[in-house]
Amino acid sequence: MTTEAAHTRLSTHRMRGVVVLVGILGCIYSISQFLRNSVGVIAPNLASELDLSASQIGFLASAFFFAFAGAQIPLGIALDRYGPRRCMLFCAAVAVAGALIFAAAPSPGWLIAARILMGLGSSCYLMAPLALYARQFSPDRFATLVGFQIGLGSLGTLLATAPFAFAVAVLGWRASFVIIAAAMVVATLAIVLIVPKDDGSEADRSAESLRDSFAGTRDAIRTPSFWPVFLLQLTGYSSFVLVVGLWGGPYLTHVYGYSLTERGNMLLVAVVAQVIGSFLWGPSDRLFNSYKIPVLAGSLLTAGLMALAAIVGAFSPTGLLLWFIALGGMTAYLTVLIAHGKSLFPPKLVGRGLTLFNMATMGGVFLTQAATGLIIDLFPQVDGGYSVDAYRTVFAVQAICILLGSLAYLRSRDPRKQL
Repeated sequence: MTTEAAHTRLSTHRMRGVVVLVGILGCIYSISQFLRNSVGVIAPNLASELDLSASQIGFLASAFFFAFAGAQIPLGIALDRYGPRRCMLFCAAVAVAGALIFAAAPSPGWLIAARILMGLGSSCYLMAPLALYARQFSPDRFATLVGFQIGLGSLGTLLATAPFAFAVAVLGWRASFVIIAAAMVVATLAIVLIVPKDDGSEADRSAESLRDSFAGTRDAIRTPSFWPVFLLQLTGYSSFVLVVGLWGGPYLTHVYGYSLTERGNMLLVAVVAQVIGSFLWGPSDRLFNSYKIPVLAGSLLTAGLMALAAIVGAFSPTGLLLWFIALGGMTAYLTVLIAHGKSLFPPKLVGRGLTLFNMATMGGVFLTQAATGLIIDLFPQVDGGYSVDAYRTVFAVQAICILLGSLAYLRSRDPRKQL
């Protein structure tokens, strides 16, 4: 075998290893994505079965994100001290417990407790893979890998739409969550077999004192441009989850009269658009040699879509379909925003830095879902559902929040421009 042939064979072997690794990490991330977005389809069912108000539904959905966001600072320290693999294995056990408790929950209190456990258990399945990618791949490939990770993970959001609606219709939502818990167990076994063990660099960092670890978190917060990026992170992902993960289902039911299957299909459209969008937005930082250009384009277009829904209220059937497609595609700019955030930190602070930004992402969802539930309850119900004016107000408030986040983001520095 010639040297060139041997080199080609080695490169092919490495590429297969990368594909398998990214595939496994994307798979378990997709399960966590399903868990976070699973309330959207069954929200009307839960409201009817357990007599929940809009604010109670909002709190039930947002409890996941509250726990998720609260876990980010200790998670960042754990990633830098103990490594991504250990964090993923620990979190998997918590997520499985949460899914099983949700399936057996006899009351709203147990549902909320289960959502908290699922939030804690899912808290590492974007950040741990990204920390792994940051250490094993060159910086100019990071945004593309983020795009693949989020794109594959979005398949879980896809499962939380029409497929979940079908499963609920056939098996019920409780049995469906048992199946999801089993899938998480299988994915965890794949991590044990495929994901490389945390290497010596993490072991060396584990000798860092706890005080030093928190000092590193402080240093990450003090990094230049941290706050402008952090503030946009608050609104970036919450716009998508506000619709697909919570109010999209009730909106389609109350305003358009959609059935369980019909609303699942429409939410599926938005998720498919985001999956495609994640792969397309991922390399856009290299195309423009800039993080800020694609991020601002995505955030402003998302704000425009929210404002359009606030103005129109009820779309035509074609307009509604196009709006859901555009929402899914435009909100996928988050892949570039994550890469921008990662680029601000030195290697020793990547884990803590990324998890701080993820805290903003999930904290933003918590605030948005909890607040919009309270907003909707301000409006009187119409024929047992929420009025179109309630939804218009929610969309308008979200559009304003995105614009404020974008305004703050303008002050950030763009490391791409310095390359």
